[in-house]
Amino acid sequence: MSFPLLTATAALPAVGAVATAAVPAARRTAAKWLALLFSLATLVLAIVVLVRFDPDGARYQLTESHAWIKDFGVRYELGVDGIAVALVALTALLIPFIVLAGWNDADPLETGSRRWRPTQGFFALILAVEAMVIISFEATDVFVFYIFFEAMLIPMYFLIGGFGDRAHEHGEEAASTQRSYAAVKFLLYNLVGGLIMLAAVIGLYVVAGSFSLTEIAQARTNGSLHMATSTERWLFLGFFFAFAVKAPLWPLHTWLPNAMGEATAPVAVLITAVVDKVGTFAMLRFCLQLFPEASKWATPVILVLALISIVYGALLAVGQRDIKRLVAYASISHFGFIIMGIFAMTSQGQSGATLYMVNHGISTAALMLVAGFLISRRGSRLIADYGGVQKVAPVLAGTFLIGGLATLSLPGLAPFVSEFLVLVGTFTRHPVIGIIATFGIVLAALYTLVLYQRTMTGPVKPEVSATPDLRARELVVVAPLIVLLIFLGVYPKPVTDIVNPAVKQTMSDVHKQDPKPEVEAAK
Repeated sequence: MSFPLLTATAALPAVGAVATAAVPAARRTAAKWLALLFSLATLVLAIVVLVRFDPDGARYQLTESHAWIKDFGVRYELGVDGIAVALVALTALLIPFIVLAGWNDADPLETGSRRWRPTQGFFALILAVEAMVIISFEATDVFVFYIFFEAMLIPMYFLIGGFGDRAHEHGEEAASTQRSYAAVKFLLYNLVGGLIMLAAVIGLYVVAGSFSLTEIAQARTNGSLHMATSTERWLFLGFFFAFAVKAPLWPLHTWLPNAMGEATAPVAVLITAVVDKVGTFAMLRFCLQLFPEASKWATPVILVLALISIVYGALLAVGQRDIKRLVAYASISHFGFIIMGIFAMTSQGQSGATLYMVNHGISTAALMLVAGFLISRRGSRLIADYGGVQKVAPVLAGTFLIGGLATLSLPGLAPFVSEFLVLVGTFTRHPVIGIIATFGIVLAALYTLVLYQRTMTGPVKPEVSATPDLRARELVVVAPLIVLLIFLGVYPKPVTDIVNPAVKQTMSDVHKQDPKPEVEAAK
């Protein structure tokens, strides 16, 4: 029996979560180092998965399959394709940076505070989320996926509600209320989506007699599974609704600005760069593969919703006064591009969408974590409270600028390639949608450059005159992300080589081919 590498990759952070939580309360520093050690060990296993994966091999590799709940046909089935491998690697890469960035975020508050922040719990919850996200990317049994898709809400609820941002303009009491509101809203939105999906999961089992993604796909291929058109559409809507909430897609997005605004910066990165990717990934793996005809039927409406997300998110980002909420609305716009690329039903669009998931995770992590370092120095999230920071903290300002330029998809930085592919892939089949979506790029330049101008340039405000530059720990967090943004912006081939074969198979699932160019290339 071969070593269960996929199980180990998901189980290691789960073991780390238990071990970190068990550290005595007085040993906070030991808990931090233990969490960092487990996150780095998980990264090593994720790299092994990446190295062992053969893009030209079978669709699902490193597979594991064991009987679990025989009476209900549930099997513990794992396997990764190129898309899943890329996202497992992204998750494992970002968690050590999240742990390092949040090194002091869960320390006890000042003496006399009414709130106690258990440091061990903070890092244990982060590792628990990592474990659940990784196994969600690996699961090829729909029921197994659903369990962890929903279970990750629990640690995220406590991370948002129990370990929120200390910087609040109305004091600790108001901050506590806002955190509770954001956590409950996050939980309710995602629980509703999950309950609707549960009904669809049960319906799928009734129709197909199995939860196995590979078995259902094989039955569809050989003609032994016949699903009525109306049934397929209802099941598709049940799955898609849950994924659209998680993604988040307009108009189901309203929980995200609250959650990111009230969470600490590292937890905000965990939300948008890691957890939300499960939603867009599941659209590719489950919606398109299980319900190909319904996916094509719903495409026009989904493209319109994605387009609204792009423009609406960018417009609201322009008008934000809060740094973290601005990044949140920018992420809503970016997720609109990802969903648009998925449902453009072209290989360029889906390759660009997958690459966008990776690049958005890195760029948002870079921007939000630097913003978190800035906010922790000043104690305020309001843009108006800053000015002239580049004169007193030039390295902080420079990294903030690179993260911002990546967010607006500047050529030469990683998100540009993915956004370009999404727009090209969309334009070839839906030119009007593609043209309107380009306004999102213009608005991104506006909100990013205005944010930088108002916070980093101009006269130095007295409140920021003593702002220290990035420290060694903070540079260790930011520098690798900046290097990755530049490397993947210049040379995205390592990622595209992995994801392109999986995208071709997804296109085959929905029986779609790329449109032929109107003008043939010269021979």
